[in-house]
Amino acid sequence: MFYAIIAEDKPNSLENRLATRPAHLERLQQLNSEGRLLLAGPHPNLDCEDPGTAGFSGSLIVAEFASLEAAQAWADADPYAAAGVYEKITVKPFRKVLP
Repeated sequence: MFYAIIAEDKPNSLENRLATRPAHLERLQQLNSEGRLLLAGPHPNLDCEDPGTAGFSGSLIVAEFASLEAAQAWADADPYAAAGVYEKITVKPFRKVLP
């Protein structure tokens, strides 16, 4: 089943986010290579592709996991969580309907 991982960044976490991004992307690439990643990306603080120093308010990842517990464990082990980028992580089952 798919699960939505909805993470909210701590204020002023852009520097930590940028420093930790390679490790975060490596884990996402692993999910992608396993065919389990539906989508992933950040929420810019501005209504544009590159918010610059305004940074991001969080991230959304939708991926396939064996269970809610497995999805939560994966989210909790994210490098952004370990680096203190994320203030809150919510994991919910997700049912893809379209496309």
